[in-house]
Amino acid sequence: MSRGKETVVVCDSCGRKVPRDKGVAYERAISFNTEMKNAQDVRFFERRKQWYCISCAKHRGIFEKLKRNAIRRSSKAI
Repeated sequence: MSRGKETVVVCDSCGRKVPRDKGVAYERAISFNTEMKNAQDVRFFERRKQWYCISCAKHRGIFEKLKRNAIRRSSKAI
């Protein structure tokens, strides 16, 4: 935890401005393709970090997803 004024992030769902240490970061994979079934098919994958306020993250179930992933990672380490 840092001291002093924390930078502000904007919630991607509702637009609320929250301090970065209170915001919930969720990384999402986005894929784009042209759906052409030949050699000129263009595919692009991007990982984007999205920030949510506490209430939107709780409503979307992101807390539960992060908790499940943490449990899965800890069970693999054992």
